[in-house]
Amino acid sequence: MPNRRAVTGRSREPRRRFAQELRQLRSSHKVTLRQLSDRLGWDYSLFAKMEKGETLGGPEVVEALDAFYGTPGLLLALWELALSDKTQFKEQYRRYMQLESEAVSLWHYAVSVLPGLLQTREYARELLSLGGLIGTELEAQIEARLSRRTILDDPDAPPFRAILSEAVLRSPMADAMGWQAQLSHLLEFEPQGNVTIQVLPFSAGLYRLVSTDIWFLRLPQGATIAYAENAARGELIEHSATVESLQRS
Repeated sequence: MPNRRAVTGRSREPRRRFAQELRQLRSSHKVTLRQLSDRLGWDYSLFAKMEKGETLGGPEVVEALDAFYGTPGLLLALWELALSDKTQFKEQYRRYMQLESEAVSLWHYAVSVLPGLLQTREYARELLSLGGLIGTELEAQIEARLSRRTILDDPDAPPFRAILSEAVLRSPMADAMGWQAQLSHLLEFEPQGNVTIQVLPFSAGLYRLVSTDIWFLRLPQGATIAYAENAARGELIEHSATVESLQRS
């Protein structure tokens, strides 16, 4: 009779398993978050958020943790599994939506499509349809996207700055009338003092965020967080040094 595998009680969900392993290793090594920060050089708040599953951190910090704990490759392997887990996209995006509603200022750099806060119903419908959504699921996603625009209509609406790659305006909808309506909708924001729309022309040349959409939110307590998204995945970024680096891009 084959030996039965021991039950560890640890999560099979990659992101939670990664966070659990981080907590267990730090506990077994009897070090505090601040001591870990002193040893490895990253702010202790980053390690706290990694252990809570709020962020995955980057490969450099994960490799440093592997070296510190004497677990060569273990944490990096768990990190890669968590990073590739597509179910985490929705979880992080939901958290981003919550933070967006609380933000005191927002700005968005868009590389290929208009920011959701600036989209018309027709634009949102065509865009979401391209992702394969149909029927009631499509309608629900459209309503969810349009409901976000209310944060710009409030009398105390936060300032919102959108920087659009020229490619965004060079990629029209299939519906010509719908595209005209979308462009007219953008012009309606001109007299709205809290909304600024700028265009980065092709003539600006190459730049670091050439393939990444990114949002920056300034929260009431003063911290700034980022949400980066490309064709493969999205990631909520709360580590201050990483956010500052992206802002300089």
